[in-house]
Order: sequence, then structure tokens, then C-alpha cells
Amino acid sequence: MSIIIGVIEEGLIYAIMALGLYITYKILDFPDLSVDGTFPMGAAVTAMLILKGVHPALTLVLSFAAGLLAGCITGLIHVKLKVRDLLSGIIMMTALYSVNLRIAGKANLPIFSKETIFENAFLESVVPAALDPYLVSIILFVIVLICKLLLDLFLKTRAGYLLRAVGDNEVLVTSLAKDKGMVKILGLALANGFVALAGCVYCQQKGFFEVSTGTGTMVIGLASVIIGTKLLKRFRSVKATTAVIFGSIVYKACVSLAIALGMAASDLKLITAVLFLIILVASNRKERKVKAHA
Repeated sequence: MSIIIGVIEEGLIYAIMALGLYITYKILDFPDLSVDGTFPMGAAVTAMLILKGVHPALTLVLSFAAGLLAGCITGLIHVKLKVRDLLSGIIMMTALYSVNLRIAGKANLPIFSKETIFENAFLESVVPAALDPYLVSIILFVIVLICKLLLDLFLKTRAGYLLRAVGDNEVLVTSLAKDKGMVKILGLALANGFVALAGCVYCQQKGFFEVSTGTGTMVIGLASVIIGTKLLKRFRSVKATTAVIFGSIVYKACVSLAIALGMAASDLKLITAVLFLIILVASNRKERKVKAHA
């Protein structure tokens, strides 16, 4: 049971990040590597603010805002300075490594003795002791649900439809007298906001900030998006955002299974890379078969 709860908790944390990757990968078709720096930035901002006495719930909003800013800068580098999408993400990811160290003051910043959204006096006074083992999962589920619903609502707005249009047909957006560059910046800002929020939640759940926690964030997010959308593709009533959340939990379950079968915890990045490669190969082969039959 503890393993299952651990998988659900990890899956839900990374589901928030995967929602951001869904915007860049599926909607904008933008390989945004800056998320590898935005994720730990959310954690750095959170750890620094909590140690300064800021309420842990407020750090969720402030971390999201920090992610928005980082995403805007990535978008501006790409749109205004005419730097290629991949390179603009790499530039921002590299810069954020130093920025995160500046924010936190050092490479590792623990917050074990401080109150978080998962452990505080209010929850202790309200939540029954019987729910303690499931409390973190419940709080994470509520946060993920709110993020999913807000993203679904946004995608139904005019700005949301323009965002989809930019990914599908940039010429159409230009013909509507809309600035496709500004729409891209908006999408990148939102995506990085979700990623930074995931970093914030991760920091509060683990109890520390570590500058290297963002390594492989993009791979984990893309794997979650691809798994979810492919597994639930036949269920047309299931929204893409729901599929992404499901994919994140499935992905974390696969990683936990690999470790349970004898892989060392130090091989986590190797497991991540191999799993992602398998998913990509299987996905490409399936698409080729579909095209061949068509």
C-alpha cells in the first residue's frame, strides 16, 4: 500500500508539470527545454519564501508567477530575438541554473522544520488521524484537479483557441490579424507556470530544494503526455488533460516497478531514458502502421 501511495503522490506531482508540457508539446509543438530549469526554480522560490516566513499556500501562487516570467523570457528570446525554439529553451535552461542558485543561496536548501501545505497546525487540528496516510495524496489530487479544470476552461476561451491555432496553422492566426508571436509567448508562460508550480509542490512534499532536481524534467513530462494520450486515445470522451494526468501516474508506476525488479535507485535517470525511448519507438511504429493501412 505504501508503494502504491508513493506512486500516486509522485505521479500527481509530475502530472502538474506534464500539463505544462502538454501545452508546449501537443498544442504549440515547441520543444521547450527551459522546463528543466523552471521546475527547480519553483522549488527554489518556495524554499526561500517558506524560510522567510511566507505562508506555504501563498508560495504556490508566487512560484507559478515566477514560472510565468521565465516562460515569457523564453518566448521573447524566440519571438523577438528570432532564436530557434530549441536553442531559446537551452539558453533559458542554462541561465536558470545560476538564477536558481542565486534565489536559494546554495545548491541544497532544507525546509524540514517549517510548515508546508501538507504539514501545518491547521491540518493537524482539522484532519482525522485515520486520514493521515492519505492526506498528501488527497491534497495533491485537489491541486491537480484545480490545475486541470483551470486549463480546460482556458482552452475554451478565445485565447485558448488561438493557442491551438498557432500550433496547428500559424497562417490562419496571421489571417485573423492576431500576433502569433504573442500567442506563443502566452503559451510558453502558462506552460512554465505549471512546471514551476510542480516544483513548488515537489519541494514542499520532499522538504528540500536541490538544484539538480530539474534534470530530465522534459523527458518525464513528454513521456507522461505520450503515454496518457496513446493509452486513452480510443476513449474519445476522455479529455487530453485527464489523459496526461493518467499518463504521469502510469509512468511513475513503470519506474517504481523497474526499481522493485532490482534496478538501483541511482539508475533512475537511465530507467527514465530507456522508458522514454521505448515509448517513442512504439508510438512511431503504431503511427506508421496506421498510415500504411490508410
